[in-house]
Amino acid sequence: MKNQKVVLAYSGGLDTSVCIRWLQERGWRVIAYCADVGQGENFRPVRERGLKCGAEKVIIQNLRKEFAREFILPSLQAGAIYQEKYLLATALSRPLIARGLAQAARQNGAIAVAHGCTGKGNDQVRIEVSLKIMNPRLQVLAPVRDWELTSRQAEIAYAKERRIPIPPKKKSRYSLDQNLWGVSIESGPLEDPWEPPPADCYQWTVDPAKAAARPEEVRVEFLQGVPIALNGRKLELVELIERLNKTGIRHGVGRSDMIEDRLVGIKSREIYEAPAAWVLHTALRELEQLTLDRETLAFKAAAAQRYARLVYDGLWFTELKAGLDAFTEQVMRRVTGTIQLRLFRGTCVPVGRKSPNSRYAKGLATYEGKDDFDQKAAAGFIQLFGLPYTPR
Repeated sequence: MKNQKVVLAYSGGLDTSVCIRWLQERGWRVIAYCADVGQGENFRPVRERGLKCGAEKVIIQNLRKEFAREFILPSLQAGAIYQEKYLLATALSRPLIARGLAQAARQNGAIAVAHGCTGKGNDQVRIEVSLKIMNPRLQVLAPVRDWELTSRQAEIAYAKERRIPIPPKKKSRYSLDQNLWGVSIESGPLEDPWEPPPADCYQWTVDPAKAAARPEEVRVEFLQGVPIALNGRKLELVELIERLNKTGIRHGVGRSDMIEDRLVGIKSREIYEAPAAWVLHTALRELEQLTLDRETLAFKAAAAQRYARLVYDGLWFTELKAGLDAFTEQVMRRVTGTIQLRLFRGTCVPVGRKSPNSRYAKGLATYEGKDDFDQKAAAGFIQLFGLPYTPR
């Protein structure tokens, strides 16, 4: 195995910095791979640290546009929310990172890829299953899952002994992961499900109780299910999400506190912040309610739960997910229009809606004089509707 190349999913943190040297000591030539999925990080020190740790090369790939168009958008259109609270920010990024690893391995002649996931979390499954589907011949290494370093202190000692540059000490008490679509927060004080989330656990949003004293209204325009404009201004998807994040942050919108069922079989307490995601999900569902018929809405709601589970479980590159995408694409052809929402102290409420494909007919719904509804037809409808339930 000596002198064979491995591409490591590299974050620049302690775990993956130690991974570089650990892999080298076992005969691997390491290429570090960083995916920019909108985590707002300065990648220059990450690159420098990776090279100092011994990586032959550090690849930093800007995938923000691909993340928004190819992963966030399909999930948004599908209505995917895991267990009604998690909008899947971290889960959506993992198949994209896996795809980047596989491409980097092919381009650099590597026979293996590696990641820094533990054996306790979901990400190991999401990355490895995605890799198996894309290229089953690639060997996958998981140092953190396999090595003898059983604590952070042991990793620090290993790094100091080998003069591995340790990243600056973490200021947060929590384990964090963030990208364009949201931030996830876990561990530390959050591991007691009885305790309210400490104020310092939230990374983005203002405390709703301390948010702006006046509500703010935003208008989101969709074309066939794609958000294309914010407050009348046409925007590319990445910029639209970034702007909505800033607005939602000001008003404390998008917080979730949940007991989550992990794929590996344990429950965990998770905090999520996803301001733009919650605003867009709320807007799109409201537009669907205006433009889609009842049976389609009901089926789509059931499919959304399955879609969310597929994303959460790391089954992005599967035939079932592709089939659900085809269904969603067909449904989205009608979902064009504009939704007005009011953001205020943690809430996001639709207050206006319009669409050229609206199924709402005022002439049928009104109780005023110009009523197109034939009320006399109701008696016959009731008789037929109740027929199966009427005793004989």
